[in-house]
Parts: sequence; C-alpha cells; structure tokens
Amino acid sequence: MTQHPRISKAVIPAAGLGTRFLPATKATPKEMLPVVDKPAIQYVVEEAVAAGLDDVLMVTGRNKRPLEDHFDRNYELESALQKKGDAGRLAKVQESSDLATMHYVRQGDPKGLGHAVLCAAPHVGDEPFAVLLGDDLIDPRDPLLQRMVEVQEQRGGSVIALMEVAPEQIHLYGCAAVETTEDSDVVQVSGLVEKPDPADAPSHYAVIGRYVLDPHIFDILRRTEPGRGGEIQLTDALQQLAETYTSAATAAEKIGGPVHGVVFKGRRYDTGDRGDYLRAIVRLACEREDLGPDFRTWLRSYVAEEM
Repeated sequence: MTQHPRISKAVIPAAGLGTRFLPATKATPKEMLPVVDKPAIQYVVEEAVAAGLDDVLMVTGRNKRPLEDHFDRNYELESALQKKGDAGRLAKVQESSDLATMHYVRQGDPKGLGHAVLCAAPHVGDEPFAVLLGDDLIDPRDPLLQRMVEVQEQRGGSVIALMEVAPEQIHLYGCAAVETTEDSDVVQVSGLVEKPDPADAPSHYAVIGRYVLDPHIFDILRRTEPGRGGEIQLTDALQQLAETYTSAATAAEKIGGPVHGVVFKGRRYDTGDRGDYLRAIVRLACEREDLGPDFRTWLRSYVAEEM
C-alpha cells in the first residue's frame, strides 16, 4: 500500500460566537469555558499533539484574544508562583505554552466551517492536514485522530470521523453514505448530506468533529456556494470530493483521492450543548484520580437525596 506524506499540521476553527452559552460567552470565548480545570480548547490542542501534530493553526475571530493569551507565556504569574514555591501550579501554567507551535489567523466574516478551513490555506500549503472542532472532546484513552492519520497515510485522500447515532438524532449531524472496506473500522464514503431528515438519511453514521483532509479541498471550497444556513459547508466540499472520486472513469480524474471514514466507538464528550457540557464535566471529574473518589461519593449522596 502506498505511503503518503506525513501529516504535521492541525487546524482548529475557533471563530464562533458561542451564542448557546450566553451570557457566559458575552466577553469570554466559548472555547475558554472550563471543563473541570482546563479550558475546552486545551484538550483539543493536547489531542492534536498526542497524534504527532505539533504545528497548530487556530482560526479565530474578534474577541478571541484570550485564546492566544492562554497558549502564551505569562511571566508575571509564573514569577509569582516561583516565589511562592508552588511548583505544581507553575507546571500547569507552563504546560499550555509548551504544548505546540501555535499560529493564529482571523476569519473576518462568519461564513461557516468551510470558509474557516479555507482561511488556513496559506499556512497549510500543499500538505494534508487535520481539522479539529472544539465542541467535540475525544477521550485520550481512545486515540481517534491517530487512527485517522494512519488511515490517510495508508490510503491517501481525506478521512472523516464517523459515529453511529440513533435514527432520531441524525438530523443534528452531517450524514455519510458508506461502503465497507477490509478494515472493520474503516468505510469508504460515497456521499454526504448535511443534517438530513431521518427518513432521507443514507445511514446512521454521523460526522463528528475530526477530519484529515487532502489539500485539494481548498480548490473545492473556493468554488463552493453557500449552502445550509447561508454558510460555506465543509460537508458540501467533501461530498464533491467523494462524488468526483467514485464517479471518475480514470485515475487522472480522481482528483483529491478517496474519502474514507473511521468509525469511532470510543468516549466522546460534546461541549457544544449546555446539557452535554455539564455531563462532560461530571464524567471527566468522576474519572480524575485526584477528584474522582470524593466527587463520586458526593454525587451518589446527592442523587440519593434528591431522587
């Protein structure tokens, strides 16, 4: 099997307004809301780094300066912690600034995820790259992105993350039409539909917020007209890539390569919805060695008393 170029760059779109979390996000980016004791965005950067992607471009917007500050050094705070001899907290503060080589670009107009990805083109160039959405936190014990990178390097083209959902939930996601491959966790994608009616969904496989993309996606995004919600949808561009590959008569016409999906069955925490955000915090806190035992005891007591 052909070995394709090694991926080293990750793109994290972070320009959204976070309106579902108002008023908390009036002056604080939603990506900076804490999940236990770290902002959600740090989990995402840590995931990229764990997959070997230490060159991270964040696509931001107005009022997102705290994101840059979080991944920068804070010499005054570090000095204060050093003087107090608080080595533990000092290490936690320095951890975020030492994670990766961070870059930033602004998405001037909120034209959708496809447009946000297109903003990364000058930085990415002609290399395959990963896209990680901050609303989906993937448990580090279930290395989804590593597997996606591996599939892309083996098969080329683009790779999307898929998760099977209940039929009544599929209208909340992009949905993939798929064909099986010799790998049980890998499917070939022949089509994509953005938030279909359950009766029209081609499968129960929902697209979740991880992508490994061939750079040809940029050419398609430049020609993609606004779709659902008046935005440039990444799903529409991926649909065109998949359709072009499956319908092409010759190898030369298969521009951009195939689109594959990795079917994820691990632990995923959705922080884009208020209820799921709270559930994510509870689940992660329960699993922490330093917090879990006492927190689980309190939680059992609380549930018993309230119920």
